[in-house]
Amino acid sequence: MIKLDKISKKYFIGQPNELEVLKGLSVSVDKGEFVAIVGQSGSGKSTLMNIIGALDRPTSGNYSLDDIPIREMSDNQLSEVRNEKIGFVFQTFNLIPKTSALHNVEVPMFYLGVPKKQRRARAKELLQMVEMGDRLEHLPNELSGGQKQRVAIARALANNPSIILADEPTGALDSKTGRLVMDLFHKIHKEENKTILLITHNEVLANETERIITLKDGEIISDSSHKTVFTKGTTYDF
Repeated sequence: MIKLDKISKKYFIGQPNELEVLKGLSVSVDKGEFVAIVGQSGSGKSTLMNIIGALDRPTSGNYSLDDIPIREMSDNQLSEVRNEKIGFVFQTFNLIPKTSALHNVEVPMFYLGVPKKQRRARAKELLQMVEMGDRLEHLPNELSGGQKQRVAIARALANNPSIILADEPTGALDSKTGRLVMDLFHKIHKEENKTILLITHNEVLANETERIITLKDGEIISDSSHKTVFTKGTTYDF
């Protein structure tokens, strides 16, 4: 599903200086995997997420998603890939402030051209799934952090993407609320067979996934599959 081959990313910060953030990464992720990408600040994990999410292009190397060569695409084509194939969940929620929870979830479907009646029904269904069915008309400022993140997860699922990219999704939440959000990711992974990439600096969270890819200074230093140690109901210091 996801295949990165010798991906590098460089930023030019003034001739002749350049900053190489990713240094020839090669990695593949299969359909239905739940993978954590971990590393300290500056390791390159956010840059890698941006490339996987088609938000940025590599300086060199090849990236294919469902056998589609992403690097060769135009900006409009990349936008279509993001909208159809990838659902994003961010630490800061990124909800539209003056728009209800229901309408926030509808937005990706609007850009895909889904008819109003159909996208309204889908949005309600997803909000029910994340236990936000009683908050359909609430604005983001009327919701708690955990409720906002659940709306964001429902929005990420709106167009039935094959991949969910979650960037520090519990980083702005307390431990109890973070636990609820992680339980929801496990439910989505198990019941809908979504490919989930969890970007985190938290090794405890990473150990709940099936596979951990560790970055350091723009390189993969380990890539290990393991039996998850997740126990539902456990609370952690997120």
